[in-house]
Amino acid sequence: MKISYKKLWVRLIERDITKPQMRKDLNLATGTMSKLNKGEDVALSVLLRICGYLECDIGDICEVVRENKE
Repeated sequence: MKISYKKLWVRLIERDITKPQMRKDLNLATGTMSKLNKGEDVALSVLLRICGYLECDIGDICEVVRENKE
């Protein structure tokens, strides 16, 4: 299984917030932003900070994507 942050990027666009602006406002490390951009795992505490910033639930910014096994 993988995680997708597609919902996060859509929410930022809807609120007219750029990725660099979110990073600055939340004081996120560039490595953390890189992981988000690549769809890699980040700490739950980071996701909760993002949720507080966007006033939403965790399911509003990320989702689990199941990989098909053939």
